[in-house]
Amino acid sequence: MAKQKSKFVCQECGYETPKWMGKCPGCHKWNTLVEERVASNTSGRHTFVTGDTSGKVKPEKITEIASQKEPRIETDMPEVNRVLGGGIVPGSLVLIGGDPGIGKSTILLQVSSQLAHKKNKVLYISGEESPKQTKLRADRLGVLSDHLYVLSETNMADVSQNIDQIQPSFVVIDSIQTIFKEEVASAPGSVSQVRECTSELMRIAKQKGIPIFIVGHVTKEGSIAGPRLLEHMVDAVLYFEGERHHTFRILRSVKNRFGSTHEMGIFEMKEEGLREVENPSEIFLEERSQGAAGSTVVASMEGTRPILVEIQSLISPTSYGNPRRMATGVDSNRVPLLMAVLEKRVGLLLQNQDAYVKVAGGVKLDEPAIDLAVAVSIASSFQDRASKADDVLIGEVGLTGEVRRVARIEQRVQEAAKLGFKRAIVPKKNLSGWTFPDNIEIIGVNSVQEALKQTLGGS
Repeated sequence: MAKQKSKFVCQECGYETPKWMGKCPGCHKWNTLVEERVASNTSGRHTFVTGDTSGKVKPEKITEIASQKEPRIETDMPEVNRVLGGGIVPGSLVLIGGDPGIGKSTILLQVSSQLAHKKNKVLYISGEESPKQTKLRADRLGVLSDHLYVLSETNMADVSQNIDQIQPSFVVIDSIQTIFKEEVASAPGSVSQVRECTSELMRIAKQKGIPIFIVGHVTKEGSIAGPRLLEHMVDAVLYFEGERHHTFRILRSVKNRFGSTHEMGIFEMKEEGLREVENPSEIFLEERSQGAAGSTVVASMEGTRPILVEIQSLISPTSYGNPRRMATGVDSNRVPLLMAVLEKRVGLLLQNQDAYVKVAGGVKLDEPAIDLAVAVSIASSFQDRASKADDVLIGEVGLTGEVRRVARIEQRVQEAAKLGFKRAIVPKKNLSGWTFPDNIEIIGVNSVQEALKQTLGGS
C-alpha cells in the first residue's frame, strides 16, 4: 500500500509547503496553513476537445483555425447583458461574488427564470438552501417555470451526474464553497476542494457547451474567498456591490474574456426582486444639495458607460496632532496626495485640517479622471465657497498641479449636457479632435489654479 503524503496549504493565497509554518510566506498571514492529504492517483489533467477519446490534442496553426463570432444568450435584463459583454456565452464559466445578503442568489434566480421562460432548461443547484427555501424565494419573486429545475446537493459527483441526466442549457452553483469531491481529503471550502471542483465545472462547461454561473463567498476585506487561482480559472468575474441598508446594487465586471472589463450595471432592490435603473446619473444626483460648499459633480466612465456622480468633501480644523484623512468611494491614498498638491501649488493651508471625502450614492470610483472634482471639492469646503451647481469637472491632476488629459471626453460631456449641466471644466489638451455639444459650454484648463478660478472665483 502506497504511503499517503500530506502537504500544508494556505487557505488565503494557496501557498503550498511540505511542513507547517505559523506564518504563510506567500501572503504573510498567520495560522492559515492547513494540512491536506495528497492523492497519488490524480493527474489533474483535462482536455476540453469534444469527441477526442484519446486525450491527445495536437497543435494547430493559428491561420488555419476558423474564426467565428461567439453566439450570445441574451437575458431580459439589459444591464446584465451589458456587464457580460452582450449576453451569456455558451460554455463560459462565470464567478459572481458579493457580501452576504447583497442579492447574488436573487439576481441569479431571476436570470434563471428569464432563460427558463424562453424554453431553456435551467438547473439551479443550491448547497446552502433546501428546495423548499428556494421555492419560497421563487414565490416572492414570481419566477416560476416548468423548465427551471432545483437541486440541493453538495457532492460534486452527484452534481455532475444530474447535469448529465437533465442536459440543462444553463447551470447555477450556489455556492462553490459548499461543493466537495470525495477524492480530495479536505473540508468543503478549502483551497484544494475549491480548486478541484472549479476545475471539474470548467471541464463540464467547455465539453458540453453549458454556461455555468458559480457563486463565491467574500472575505472581510471584500475579495472573493480562497486563492486567486479561482479567479484565474473562470472566464468572467463579477462583483455585486452595494450597502445592505440601501436599495441600490451595482454589478461590476472585473474580468471578462468575452467583453470589456469594468462594465457596470445598476439595480434597485424591490420587494419583487431586483429592478434595473435605466438612468443611473439621475439617481445619483437627485438628492444633491444646491449651493452647498464642498459639493462637485464628476463625469466618470464605468466601462463604456458615462455616469455623473456627486463628490462631497468636509474640511474642518483638527483636534489631534495628526489630522485625519478619510475617504469613502475613492482611493484613500489619493486624498492626501491631492491635498498636498493644493497646499504646495495653490497655497491652501491644509496640514492642520481633518478631511472627509465621500462619493454620494455608494459608488466606488477608481479612475484618475475624478482628481479635479475631488480637488475642487476639498478647496470649496476649506474656503466655504460653493462651486456652481451646473458645473461638471473632468481631469487628472499631476503632482505639479497640472490638469492632464483623460480618455472618452466626448461621451462624458454628452452625458453632462443630457442632464442639463451648463459648463464642463475639462483639460485643455482634450479640446481638439471632437465636436462640442451645443447646449453646454466647454472650458479648458491647464492647472488646478485655473480650475479654482473658474469654479470658485479664485484660489
